[in-house]
Parts: sequence; structure tokens; C-alpha cells
Amino acid sequence: MMGHQQVEQAALFYEFSLERHVPANHFLRSIDRFVELGELRRELSAFYSTIGRPSIAPELMIRMLLVGYCFGIRSERRLCEEVHLNLAYRWFCRLGLDGDVPDHSTFSKNRHGRFRESDLLRRLFETILRRCINEGLVGGEGFAVDASLIRADANRQNGVEGEKGLPPEAASRAINEYLGVLDDAAFGAATEIVPKFISPADPAARWTGAHGGQAFFAYSTNYLIDVEHAIIVDVEPTTAIRQAEVLAAKRMIERTAKSFALHPSKLLGDSAYGSAEMLSWLVDEQGIEPHVTVFDKSARKDGTFSREDFNYDQTKDVYICPGGKTLTTTGTRVNDGDTLLYRASKADCSACALRARCCPSTPARKVPRSIHEHARDMARQIARSWQGRTSRRLRKKVEMLFAHLKRILKLDRLRLRGPNGAHDEFLLAATAQNLRKLAKLIPMPQPKPA
Repeated sequence: MMGHQQVEQAALFYEFSLERHVPANHFLRSIDRFVELGELRRELSAFYSTIGRPSIAPELMIRMLLVGYCFGIRSERRLCEEVHLNLAYRWFCRLGLDGDVPDHSTFSKNRHGRFRESDLLRRLFETILRRCINEGLVGGEGFAVDASLIRADANRQNGVEGEKGLPPEAASRAINEYLGVLDDAAFGAATEIVPKFISPADPAARWTGAHGGQAFFAYSTNYLIDVEHAIIVDVEPTTAIRQAEVLAAKRMIERTAKSFALHPSKLLGDSAYGSAEMLSWLVDEQGIEPHVTVFDKSARKDGTFSREDFNYDQTKDVYICPGGKTLTTTGTRVNDGDTLLYRASKADCSACALRARCCPSTPARKVPRSIHEHARDMARQIARSWQGRTSRRLRKKVEMLFAHLKRILKLDRLRLRGPNGAHDEFLLAATAQNLRKLAKLIPMPQPKPA
């Protein structure tokens, strides 16, 4: 017989506890152990007035933002609805059953005001990172660096030609931020090349076709991670070009050393960081082993000898060609002072039996050599060793974090516009990823038996 649901009169009193309702193994319980916001509140107090009506507690907004980024809730309007309905979210945000959830517009007002003025999100990221260091999850010996493109909140069909520039009547917060970073080497000053298209909605976003499909407007998120447990030790937004990504790597290494006294012995990276200047900076200025793929285009495709076919004698500072002749340099630097040219004599090349394979169209062969070639040679030597092979495998941990960022945290497209918006989203996402890593690697304490 089909049963019937009993319709009972509502009870006058209920006994309900959020603390007992949230399971002991819930993810939010795992990360709640590491969210300590007392110091952040003290730093933020200078940005609030001492009189007037009390504001919404900044701890509440920070905890709500952490919920949103940990669970991939991209909309702040939807986040407010979820926190209102979900009991576990209420417990984590310290709202209880009757606490009021702030309006979604509150986040925008604080983000454009106090949060950015105080650099609160950077402080939040560093607070969680410091906890990772204290828990022994950061070895500090080997770092890996990489960048990934994140689509901007800009319609590719509404772009205007870069040579024409923005219309004079255009004005918005994103445009003001774009004008403010024109001299920043990570954005406007990263290259003199005018982009093909500019988005009026977000001019700082770079038009790029790096993925091989349709071009789109994007920013780059740059990660510096410790390879032991893939903890993100720094994050930096830049425009989506290689020069800016290299600059971001330098900034992150220097900032990590200054803020946390972390000096890695080696840096892992792909060929984007394998320029001669970058490798020299790592070796000569930072004392870091470059476990980086060398960016080298010296190989020839016409069948003639490439630079690697010439042996360099460091003691005599000369090259020896395949025919046994010597190439010397006058010491004059070319290409903005970064390159020396080593030349063979015309007499040697004219009488050489290998001329057709060496310099068939020129009177004598010349070989360029960077003034930073010693650092490139060091990187090549490391790449051929077993340590280099291990490093190429370990640096994939950065790519795994980017995959997690886009597929799990849903940050494959930005919701905020402008460089500041990218800065806020990337910092919050990196903070959420470190919190998830803490929850995974540090087990919950076992309850004591009665």
C-alpha cells in the first residue's frame, strides 16, 4: 500500500546546531584550520572610519570569497545565494542560522576601494603561503615558473584596430587602468608592437592567437611554485606576451626572496625563459642553476654548418671551424651590444674544401656569440644530465596547476576587467589552490576518545 507523508503541526521550539550539522570530514572544516584573519583585520583597520555605522565585517567578505574560489562559484550574486542557502557555507562564514548575507554589490565597492588600497588580497595570499611554509610544505630548493593564458571579459568581435586606437569618447574604469599601466614593463611597455586589435571594454587585455585557433583577448597568469609539493609561492598578472612573462618571473623571484627569504638553488622553466639575458640574470646575479630549455634559433635548414658545428675554445676566445681553421673577434659588440662576431679569414675560406657547406654565398664565415653564452652553455649542460631530465618532468606540476585552475576552479575566463581585476582574480585563485593543497596534505586531527 502506498504510504502517505504525515502532515504535522510545526513545533514551537527546535534544537539545531550548525557545528554538529557540518560533517567532520567536510572540505570546509579542513581549510578552516588555516584561515586566520586577525592580522589582516589589524592591517585593514586604518582604511575604516572610527565613527559612523559599523560596516560589514571584512572577515565575512574574505571568507565568502574563499568559498567562491574554492568551489568554482564565479558569480558574486550567485555566491551570496549559495551562502544564504548552504549550511556548511554559513558555518564557514560564521553566519549562524540567522546571520544576514551581504548584498553582492558590497564586494564591488570594497574591491575597488579598501581592498585594493590596502593590497589586502596580496596579504591574504602571503598569510596562507606563510602557513604552508610553517607546515613544512615548501622546501625552497627548486622552483618552477610558467605562464598560462586566461581569456579576458572582452568580446573579440567588438575590438577596434590597434593603429586607430580607442575612440576619444570612450571612458571606463578599465580604460583608466589601461592608461595607468602604459609605462609598466609588464603591460604597456612590454613591447613597442601595436596589437592588431584593442578591446574598448578592456584595453589592457592583449589580442593573441597563441593557442593556434581563433585569436582572443587575454591576460597571462604567472606562477612561481615550489616543486616539492607544488605550492604556489607567488603569482603575477601580465599582458599575454613572452617579454612580460620573463619580467614577471624576475619580479616573483625577487619578491619571494625579500618577503620569505626563499632563495632556490635551481629554477625550472621552458624555452620562454631560455633567452641569453634571462639565463645570465639567473646565473650571474641570483646564483640559481638554470634548469631551463635554451631558446636557440641558430640551427640552419639549408644544409650548411650551424653554430653548434663550430667548437669554442674558451682559453683562447676563438672558434674552430669543421675544417680546423680559427675564427677570431675584434671585440666589437653588435645587436644592441649583446653579441660578438667571430670571423674567419677570406684566404682560409677561399681555399677550404668545405666552403660549399659553410659559406657558399659569402666571402668568409662569421659566427655570432652572445656575451651571455656562458649561461646558455651551463643550461645546455644541465639539460643533457639526469638532473635536467628530472627537472623537465617536475616542471609539469605548474601545468597541472593551470589545468586545475581552469577545469576545477572554473577560471578559464576572467569576470573582472582591467589589470586590477586580473590581479584580484589570480591572487584569490592561487590562495584557494594553496588552501586546497594544505587540506589535502595536512590531515585533520583525530578526535580524542571520551
